[in-house]
Amino acid sequence: MYPQKIISCDMFCMVVDNYGDIGVCWRLARQLASEHGVSVRLWVDDLASFRKLCPEIVPTQPIQQRHGVEIRHWGLILAEIVPAQLVIEAFACELPERYVLAMAGQLPKPVWLNLEYLSAEDWVAGCHGLPSPHPRLPLIKYFFFPGFTGATGGLLLENDLLARRDAFQDDLVVQEKLWQSLGVSARQTGEVRVSLFCYENLAVSALLTAWAEGRLPVTCLVPEGRVLSQVAAFFGRTKLVAGDVVQQGSLRVHILPLVEQEKYDSLLWACDCNFVRGEDSCVRAQWAGKPFVWHIYPQHDGVHVKKMRALLELYCCGLEPEGKHAVRALWELWNAGEVAAQDIMTSTEQAASANPGQVWNDFLIHQSMLSRHTKLWARQLAGNNLALNLLDFSLKVGRIASFKI
Repeated sequence: MYPQKIISCDMFCMVVDNYGDIGVCWRLARQLASEHGVSVRLWVDDLASFRKLCPEIVPTQPIQQRHGVEIRHWGLILAEIVPAQLVIEAFACELPERYVLAMAGQLPKPVWLNLEYLSAEDWVAGCHGLPSPHPRLPLIKYFFFPGFTGATGGLLLENDLLARRDAFQDDLVVQEKLWQSLGVSARQTGEVRVSLFCYENLAVSALLTAWAEGRLPVTCLVPEGRVLSQVAAFFGRTKLVAGDVVQQGSLRVHILPLVEQEKYDSLLWACDCNFVRGEDSCVRAQWAGKPFVWHIYPQHDGVHVKKMRALLELYCCGLEPEGKHAVRALWELWNAGEVAAQDIMTSTEQAASANPGQVWNDFLIHQSMLSRHTKLWARQLAGNNLALNLLDFSLKVGRIASFKI
């Protein structure tokens, strides 16, 4: 008989250079453990890189307990390891063969999910939950797709996150303590405060120029990462590191260390606008309820633009026309990347993108409208919780499989 509750989970994650995969897995692992009482083992191939998101990690320690989650180095798959009731293969990372064989020998069989990347494209709903039988072993893997509609697996959201966000945004004293902890000076009158977390981007210099030449003071917070060399070049520097502060015209830039996830959430809540990249920070920016600009991971054939526009279509639904135009123009400009502008932009957006300062100012003018809209959008998304959906789906699959046995 299949258990009435998911009590154990093995989650496998390979750390890639952008930290998005481990960022998602670390959030999900902690939520399953803290909110649902699941005993989670998180198997990670690179503990040294993982430490960037969780400073308590000891890279030389193959087994350790952190935030209610047992963390194990991937290489420690021993013969006596008993697979968990729920097995999550994050982002098609491919489980170790020894572990898969152990799964095949269990009764009842573990529920095996491939947690896929997030997308707003229409095809996701049709693929969510589909089975994939193993070619040799009596095992079935199911595809679990996060998403923005009720026909998908939903988004990661801790049960108290929006309440904590609202309390933080209503408390100026707490916000000032955050800035002090990051070494960021107090706000100037009329200042716009922006976080900038992105990949290398051909539009960086144009945006920084627009801020430097703008009428309003802009304080830009840049976490350490891949874009740092471009920011340094803009200021005529060969290198910038955490703690550096540089200024040109109306623009002041603070370089921040890559902070733990909870502090990054607070940074997003405190800024007036957030430039985010990839999957994890994009979702967190939406929960922040502030205007945001998404830098999707660029692909040489331009398919990333289609994915970006799919999210734009959903996010902009309900926005007034002028707000919708402002969002679209800035997102399109920011994601043009290596693809020729004429291949991905409408004629209207091409004209606007000739003047990045104008595109930014149009976006900024609608800041209040976009903040209200993003908070409404967040409440709309909050009813489709990924962790809850994942556990419900796993129980359903497990019971069906047990019944067949």
